[in-house]
Amino acid sequence: MKDTPNFEGVDITLNGKVAIVTGSGRGLGLAYAKALAAAGAKVVVNDVDQATVDAAVAEIKGDVAGVTAAVGDTESAERLVQAAVDAFGRLDVLVTNAGILRDRVLWKMSDDDFDEVVRVHLRGTFTCARAAAVRMREQGEGGRILLISSPAGQRGNFGQTNYAAAKAGIAAMARTWAMELARNEITVNAVVPVAATAMTRTIPAFAPLIDESERTGEPLPAWVRRDEGLGTVEDVTGLIVFLASDASAGITGQAIGVGGDRLALWAHPQERTVAFSDGGWSASDIAAGWSSTFEDLESYGIPAPKPPAA
Repeated sequence: MKDTPNFEGVDITLNGKVAIVTGSGRGLGLAYAKALAAAGAKVVVNDVDQATVDAAVAEIKGDVAGVTAAVGDTESAERLVQAAVDAFGRLDVLVTNAGILRDRVLWKMSDDDFDEVVRVHLRGTFTCARAAAVRMREQGEGGRILLISSPAGQRGNFGQTNYAAAKAGIAAMARTWAMELARNEITVNAVVPVAATAMTRTIPAFAPLIDESERTGEPLPAWVRRDEGLGTVEDVTGLIVFLASDASAGITGQAIGVGGDRLALWAHPQERTVAFSDGGWSASDIAAGWSSTFEDLESYGIPAPKPPAA
């Protein structure tokens, strides 16, 4: 891990680019849209509620259009892309941020709880990315597709079968689409943000930290921003602007985490320990050799924050 990277600021501009941010009426999505606009992009914002869309359009400084639609179906995805083309003539950047939560432990999660979260997060990412890819390929000038994933999709999280599964699928789609769209110079990356929002408050590891910060009005402690990578929604936006820009042309198929003072490249799943048995493995062979060969199992779940010792 590179503890003190020597990064020097580069002028990043999105002048002339057009971006869509789904689920951008509030929270992280609104922060993404505002940052893209501030960097010079023309932005299409989206939410399911007209009043929320109108408020976001009024708040963002720059060229902005709004689309009220529930992300998930093909019609909504195509409406978003068409809105960008109608308002600004093209599409260069898509950020698939729209999402909902229906948290339940496995034995209490209903079919509707599961289906609705997967419909918005996973299917909505698919339909919007497909519509955007069609347009970007027609333009023939490349593009940027940013898929919003989550630590829950990388590690799992208690009570979030639906959400974790969808977010893991989103990271897998980023890797697949990076291959499929490479010849068109369209990059596809998964962003793994961590910020104090209503959604992250549902994660037991982060809820007490966010509640205490809001109760006192004090910023999150320095150790939280650095060690846990948890900060404000604005802390995440630099990565979004960078990945939307020409400066990120060589980066695709990656899962990149950001939050607080922390920027991280997530490893892709890979074989960690391998053993061989001539002729294959019987159940008794596996039982006999498991504990000595595979003694260090992988961890799972989002670790609880660890405050520094007093």
